[in-house]
This record gives sequence, structure tokens and C-alpha cells, in this order.
Amino acid sequence: MDQEKRNQRSIDPATLAMLDRAEAEGLETAWDRHDRQEPQCGFGLLGLCCRNCNMGPCRIDPFGGEPQKGVCGAGADTIVARNLLRAIAAGAAAHSDHGRDIVEALLHASTGQSPDYQVKDRDKLAALAGELDIAVEGRSAEEIAADVAQAALEEFGTRKGTLAFLNRVPEKRRETWSKFGLTPRGIDREIVEVMHRTHIGVDNEYVNLILHGLRTALSDGWGGSMWATELSDVLFGTPEPVEGVSNLGVLQENEVNIIVHGHEPTLSEMIVAAARDPELLELAQSKGAEGINVCGMCCTGNELLMRHGVPVAGNFLQQELAIITGAVEAMVVDVQCIMPALTSLADCYHTEIISTSPKAKFPGAKHVPFEEEKALQIAGEIVKIAVEGYPKRNPERVFIPKEKMEFVAGFSVEAILSALGGSLDPLLDAIKEGSIKGIAGIVGCNNPKITHDHGHVTLTEELIKADILVVETGCTAIASAKRGLLLPEAAQKAGPGLRAVCEALKIPPVLHMGSCVDISRILVVAAAVANALGVDISELPLAGAAPEWMSEKAVSIGSYVIGSGIFTVLGTVPQVLGSENVAALLTEGANDVIGAAFAVETDPLKAAVLIVEHISDKRSKLGLP
Repeated sequence: MDQEKRNQRSIDPATLAMLDRAEAEGLETAWDRHDRQEPQCGFGLLGLCCRNCNMGPCRIDPFGGEPQKGVCGAGADTIVARNLLRAIAAGAAAHSDHGRDIVEALLHASTGQSPDYQVKDRDKLAALAGELDIAVEGRSAEEIAADVAQAALEEFGTRKGTLAFLNRVPEKRRETWSKFGLTPRGIDREIVEVMHRTHIGVDNEYVNLILHGLRTALSDGWGGSMWATELSDVLFGTPEPVEGVSNLGVLQENEVNIIVHGHEPTLSEMIVAAARDPELLELAQSKGAEGINVCGMCCTGNELLMRHGVPVAGNFLQQELAIITGAVEAMVVDVQCIMPALTSLADCYHTEIISTSPKAKFPGAKHVPFEEEKALQIAGEIVKIAVEGYPKRNPERVFIPKEKMEFVAGFSVEAILSALGGSLDPLLDAIKEGSIKGIAGIVGCNNPKITHDHGHVTLTEELIKADILVVETGCTAIASAKRGLLLPEAAQKAGPGLRAVCEALKIPPVLHMGSCVDISRILVVAAAVANALGVDISELPLAGAAPEWMSEKAVSIGSYVIGSGIFTVLGTVPQVLGSENVAALLTEGANDVIGAAFAVETDPLKAAVLIVEHISDKRSKLGLP
């Protein structure tokens, strides 16, 4: 591979070193598979193909030739809108099903059905109970938790007709949702209705389709994802600032390395506990290892980091590279963002891919069903498999990049309030006086179409230079962590106003708020600021961005962020450009309906300009300097 093409793949030295290693070993990665897909299907990139019935597949000619309609008569507007709607539904289902699993875990813990889990944050449980009008006085934590879990389960159906957390939404925003029929009624209800509306012969009016897509996404952001975050805090503890280490250099040459990859903390929490078992540590030593090193990958990594300080081996595009180090005994996976390519790659090494969820099986993986009722026992069995694999490691094939970076993570809403002295007033004062010009939430995955980490890091650095406080989750946060942007010392890279605030509070200019479901924390902060100022979220100097997004979850996230009133910049092009009407509605017309819209800008420097201009405009309209 020529040097220029190599350097376009990532800005991370550890990643580039591992890609060189993969090429030398004759191993393929996501970047190689992406290159072989070129040129990608033009119809698919524009969203102009439909497979929603067996009269097709149908496609629309984007250049105005034949055909202009599918067999059923659906045109470009309908096909593009339906495809977008189904992507939103899949993304909302992924996050919200994660939320349902956490709700059920709390319910089982409260009844003793899953004895290895207990309520860790009783104060947060009591606060949630208060929001839900559930009695607290004179009751045990288990009794309260059972009622909270039952109330949360009702959110997924249709009996109530509205979601509990809508009470957190500013009144003006709720009025907008009500006016345009966007108020989410129930999480499952909205997702099911997407599938109904997009069936052949049902909804084919693109505006109507997109509006329901926004409603479905809002059921994720203010429903399923928010429940996942809130009840994860109740079960496993609300995050507080914690020091961590990131990048492939966290793998240990003389220890059993276990990578936990996916999204469900119910599994990863138990893996961490099992890895500390004295008997398993003794077994590891008998196999020649000095210890057991558990590392996270992707969002599971963020969950473990926030609550236990567990090191993070990398973000989405580094999952294959971790195996290519030759130092990983087991990669334990649950759901979401796990590449099917892992098993064939692991066959080239001693690494065991261990799947655990009935929702996600991988041909070639060892499947160990994870059951919450026997959580610690099963986690111990998984760790034992990894330990017994240590002697199979080939030391001559071990290559661990030296790169690793310390950082600070775990800025939950509660932690931010604590840093501010228990009130939002210092943040509001800093925004009003202009020390902090505004807040930007940068989130999302990696995508081999974009130079790895470049979009995240470049946009983040440009915004903090402009005195914009950045909050991040998921793979974006890991990218910034590897760059050193999640350290208080990074305030030196910020503008003078933001730097002064960060130095006074001893916080980084970029705040790690958790995994991808924890974007709901950003919504909570946005709503609290809007309520404090007596305005709608859409009137605040806020913006969102997803510089390297790739998944359907990101489609749902982006939709509920603009649905909540926050301007959002996408760094990879969504598959909607085949319909001028749909593209115009999402990037312009939505402003007239919900007070926010998308912008698409693949250059992170230009994206930063768009965000700075947007925040300046919002400040001006609020009469702020």
C-alpha cells in the first residue's frame, strides 16, 4: 500500500502500526473490505432502491431517465423517506431494546431473581420514583426498584399514551411536538408503526413519513435510551469523574487479556467482577500469566471505564486490530457494532470470540449463553476459557503498539452539577457573559469512508478553540481520549474564555458523558438549561455533530436530536440525496416545523465553521454578547 493511502486511513499511530502489521501478515480489515466495495452502488448511496415487496427490487434513475416509479408506483420521495424511516426504526429498536434489557435486569434484581445485581445508587432510585409518583417513605430499595421497573416496562407499550420523561422537556418544545403530532406515545408502538407505514400500499407521503420518523426517534431519545442510562446508574452506580487509559497500548504482554465488546453492562460488569476472583487469578498464574487484564471496546468500554476505571482498548474500527496484536485471549461480545469478520480473523490467532446473547450469534464463535440469574457464575466460566487459552499464545506473533493515553471520564449530569457546586448557575453565567459561547455534543461511530478519528478530533479541537464546551459519548469520546483532549491540561488548547472556566473548575474542555445511549444525558442537560432560562431548547446556543457516523442507531440519534430542537451536522452523507424534497425537508424545511435541521459537511473544519456561526446566531437572538 502506498504511504499516502495508508495515512488516509487513520490519524492514530497505534491504528496505523496495526494496519501495517495486518498487511504484513496478509490479514484483511474493514478498510480493505471497504476498498473492495468501490465503487459502491450509486442507487443505494442515494437511497433510491426499494425491497419492501417482492415485485422488486425497484430503483429510481437519479438523472431523470426511466424508471421514475417503482412497480407499485412509489416515486423517489416515497422510497427515500421509507428507507430513512426504516433506518430510524432499526436504530431506535437497538437502543431501546438495550433499555428494555436494563429495565428487566433491575426488575429481576429487585425480586431476587438475579442475586448478583443490587441497587448501587439509592438516591437516584428515589429521585426517579419521585418523578413517577411512586411511594418511597418506609419502603425498601427493592420494593421501590420493582415499582420503578414495572413503570418503565409500561413505557414500551401503549397503555399510557405518553412517556414519563416528557415531563423533563421544556413546555415550548412539548407544544411544538403536540402541534405537529410528534409526541411519542410508546417506544414499541412507534417502531411497530414505522414497519406498518412502510409496508407496500400504506403511507407514501414523504412529509408524513418523516414526521413519524421523528416521533419514533424521540421515543428512543426520551424513552428507551433515557431509561437505559437512568437505570444503569441505579444498578451499577452513577458515574463520577474517573481516570482511565485508552488505546491498544493498554493490552498487557504478560497477562491474560480479555476484551469486552458491545453495549450491555449487565455482562461486562460481571466479567470485571469475575476477573478479580482469587481462584481465577491463581489459575492465570499457574498458566504463566502475571494477572488478568480486562479491557473495554466501543460502548461497553465506556460503561466499564466510567464505573470502574477499566482501560479502553479502542473504538469501533480498532476491534479487528486488537486481535491482530496476537495478545488477546478472548473477545467477549454481546450486541451491536460487532463485526462478523472477527471470527475468521480470530482463526488466524489463538483468540477465542465468545458470544453471549441469543440476539447475536456469530458463526465460528464459542457461544456461552449469558443468564442474569447465574451472572457471576457464567462470567467466571467465560474468564476461565480466556485464562486457559493463555498458553496457546504465540509470543513471536505478539505486537502491542506502545500508544496509550490517560484521560478523565464519567461526567454524568450529576457529576457536572457537582463540579459546578450543585447548581447550573455557574454554567449559565459563563454562557451569558461569553466565557463559554455555547455547547456542542459530538457523538457517533467510526467509518472507513472517513480517515479514522480525524473527523472527531479535528472538529473537537476547532470548537474548543472557539470557546465552545464540547460534550461527547461513545466512539467520539474514545477518539478524543486518545488525543489527550479529555485531560484538564487540554484546556491549553481552548480559547481564553473556556480555558479560564476549565482551569477554575479543574475540568477538561471536552467532557466524556458515557456510551452512545448516554446521549440522553446531553438531552437532560439541554432541557435543564432551557428550563432555567425559560426558553425552548431550539433557542439555545447548542449544536450536535456526528463526524464519522455509520450505523442506524446514529440515524435515530440524529433524528431525536434535531427533533429536540438542536441543529446537527453530519460528517458522512446520509442515503437521502435521491429525493430533493426529502433532503430539503431535513436540511431546511424542518427548521419551520421543529426549529432545527441537519447540515451535511464532510470537512470537519467547515463543519466547525457551521457550528460556530449557528451558536453565534443563537447568542445574538438571545441578546447575549
